[in-house]
Amino acid sequence: MKFRRTLLGLAMAATALAFTQGAIAQSNYKAEYKMSLVLGPPTPWGMSGKIWADLVKERTQGRINIKLYPGVSLIQGDQTREFSALRQGVIDMAVGSTINWSPQIKELNLFSLPFLTPDYAGLDALTQGDVGKKIFAAVDKAGAMPLAWSENGFRELTNSKKAIRTPVDLKGMKIRVVGSPLFSDTFTALGANPTQMSWADAQPALASGAVDGQENPMYLYTMLKMHTVGQKYITTWGYMADPLIYVVNKDVWNSWTPADREIVKQAAIDAGKQGIALSRKGLVEADKPLMKEAAANGATVVNLTAAEREAFVKATRPVYAKWKNTIGADLVNAAEKAIAGSRK
Repeated sequence: MKFRRTLLGLAMAATALAFTQGAIAQSNYKAEYKMSLVLGPPTPWGMSGKIWADLVKERTQGRINIKLYPGVSLIQGDQTREFSALRQGVIDMAVGSTINWSPQIKELNLFSLPFLTPDYAGLDALTQGDVGKKIFAAVDKAGAMPLAWSENGFRELTNSKKAIRTPVDLKGMKIRVVGSPLFSDTFTALGANPTQMSWADAQPALASGAVDGQENPMYLYTMLKMHTVGQKYITTWGYMADPLIYVVNKDVWNSWTPADREIVKQAAIDAGKQGIALSRKGLVEADKPLMKEAAANGATVVNLTAAEREAFVKATRPVYAKWKNTIGADLVNAAEKAIAGSRK
């Protein structure tokens, strides 16, 4: 009996200690966590973040409350500073673009290699396989905790001048690109005049004709009614995709209990699956409703043949080769192998 009482006493003490430690840990929780997003709801990107925040609040019974800050408003709209701010603790959490974080994490330039990924199957082979794990290891090493993937879609080309079917058609055209040297190299190789600017600056530039065209996912074309700013020619070339990554600041991550960390991670995985489905909606269906909507608004839609697309691939191969070494030849080779496997 005495032995049993001793065991019972030890068990109760251990339970009390665990409860106390959990209570102490949770007392260090913030009343609210700041999540940075470039785009807010109702875009697929913004919805990815909202779904994550809602799931976390529900599953932690309100222990972790997250507020969305779209427009990267926590850093005055400077997308390329987002990862640095996350690492420094200005931002607690983010659903971030591989493009925007590539200046700080060179491996993320993989997804921006021109014409690396031909389709969604190839993209899934990267993010959901060993390459995705290698990318997450790079993000972790750079100073943030990566949890799951979402997606901002393949980026298509639009302009106000003419239908683009060959690299020659792009010669001399002013194309707005994001602030990444790889994008500038790609469009320079195609004979265009790449112009780096924020999206806030791009819209009036497109409307006035100061800039001829831009590249972005198709859902943005229809959502932002880009036909109203002169973008009446669309070329679907799928030259690169923009996966999104769910991350948490490491100090924040370490402040949570192991159970809550698992909840936040699973919520990110679940939200990411929904975000991917939202980003592809209107494009994976047989009749591609988003393209039909664009055409109904007066846009001329050019769907490149395999031979036409190959001309763009050939024109950008020197850029691909240059950046392959910058990114890491082993990682690019692994990506090429994964994509080839997805096509069998």
